[in-house]
Amino acid sequence: MEQHQPDRPSPARAAALRRSLRNGRAALTRRSLLRAGAGGAFALGGTGVLSACGIPPAGRGQGGESAEDHSAQERTVSFSNWTEYMDVDDSGRRHPTLEEFTRRTGIGVEYTEDINDNNEFFGKVRPQLAAGQDTGRDIVVLTDWLAGRLIRLGWVQRLDASHLPHAYTNLSAQFRDPDWDPGRAYSYPWQAISTVIAYNRKALDGIEVRTVSDLLDHPKLKGRVGLLAEMRDTVGMVLLDMGKDPERFTDDDYDAAVARLQGAVDRGQIRRFTGNDYTSDLTSGDFAACIAWAGDVVQLKADSPDVDFVIPDSGYLTSTDNLLIPNRARHKTNAERLIDYYYEPRPAAELAAYINYVCPVDGVKAELEKIDPAAAENPLIVPDRDMAARSSAFRSLTSDEETAYEEKFAKLTGA
Repeated sequence: MEQHQPDRPSPARAAALRRSLRNGRAALTRRSLLRAGAGGAFALGGTGVLSACGIPPAGRGQGGESAEDHSAQERTVSFSNWTEYMDVDDSGRRHPTLEEFTRRTGIGVEYTEDINDNNEFFGKVRPQLAAGQDTGRDIVVLTDWLAGRLIRLGWVQRLDASHLPHAYTNLSAQFRDPDWDPGRAYSYPWQAISTVIAYNRKALDGIEVRTVSDLLDHPKLKGRVGLLAEMRDTVGMVLLDMGKDPERFTDDDYDAAVARLQGAVDRGQIRRFTGNDYTSDLTSGDFAACIAWAGDVVQLKADSPDVDFVIPDSGYLTSTDNLLIPNRARHKTNAERLIDYYYEPRPAAELAAYINYVCPVDGVKAELEKIDPAAAENPLIVPDRDMAARSSAFRSLTSDEETAYEEKFAKLTGA
C-alpha cells in the first residue's frame, strides 16, 4: 500500500484543511448547527401545533409503511444529508464511497446536502409527511431528538432487517438500544458526537483539569472557562459530574444541575456559553478549558500542539445523527442497501478518515489503520471498549420537559 510522505498531511488532516478552505474559517464543523433550534422544537413542531395548523399527526404505521417500493424498476436512491458530512476527493466534487456503491450495485445516488438545521428541515418536510405524501427523499440524516419525534409521529418506515446484515452485525453495542428507537427498528446511526473536556495546555500553565467540577470551581480558571450553549451537552456533563445518570434523571436533578451552573456563572467562573466558535477561544488561550465536541478537538489537535482533551472519570455524553427512511419513499430497498453498505468496515473507514466523527461501526479500526493509522488509534474516532463503556446519552424529553428545561437553560445563559 502507498505510504504517506512525511511532508504530506494525513487524510484526516487534509480533510480538515479542505473543510477550512471551503468554509472560509478554521476548524468549522457542522456540529455548530447539529441541534440548532432544539430549544423551541416542540413549541414549533409538536403535535399540538400540527393540529392547530390543520395538519393531523400521523399515527404509527399510517402514511408510508405499505407504500409501493419502486427499487427494482428505478435503480436510484435520494439521500439528504448535512453539509460537509460525506467524504470527497481532492477536487471537492466527487464522493468516492458513494461512487463505489453505485459501481457495485448499479444504484445511482442522488446526494444532496440540504439539511442545515433540524427544525428548519422538519418544517420543510412536515406538511408532506403529515399528509402521507412522498418527500422526494429516500434517506434523511437527523439528530437523535428529531429522529425520535418522527418515529413517535409514525412518519418513518420500519427497516427490513433482512436487507441490513452488515448493519445488524456491525453496529457498536453502545448505539444499539436508544430509548427513542429501542432495538433500532427505524434508524441506524450515521455518526456519533462525543462531548468531552478540551483544554489549552499553555493557557493552563500547570493547572490540572480532569473533571467538570474543575471547570466550575477551580479559582485559577475564573473567567477562562467555556461551556456549550447546547443544553443537552452542558447539563448532561454536569449531571454526570454530580453522579446523576443523563438517561434517567428527574426534574429535581435537572434543577440541581442548573443551580450548580448558575453558581459558577454568578462567581464569574464562566467566560461565556458558545456554539462552535469556542474553537478560536480555545486555540488562542482565551479559554483555558471548556466543554467541547470531539470532532472539533480532533481537528484542533492537528493544528495546535497545545490543545488536548480529557474524558472525566464520571463519563461523557454521546449523541447521534441517524439514517431514516421517510414514509412514502419510493426506493426503500435501495435505501436499505445504502445504509447497509456504510456498515461494511471499508466504506465506514473511508468515511471516518474524512469527517473525523465517532464511527458507529464495529470492525472499522483494522480498515482505518490502512488509510490513516493515527485516526485508527484516536479514541475520539474509534472508541475503545473502556471509553465506550463511559458514554451516556441524554434521555428523550416530553414536549413539556423540552419547553421547561430550555426556558430554564436560556435564563442561565442569557439567551
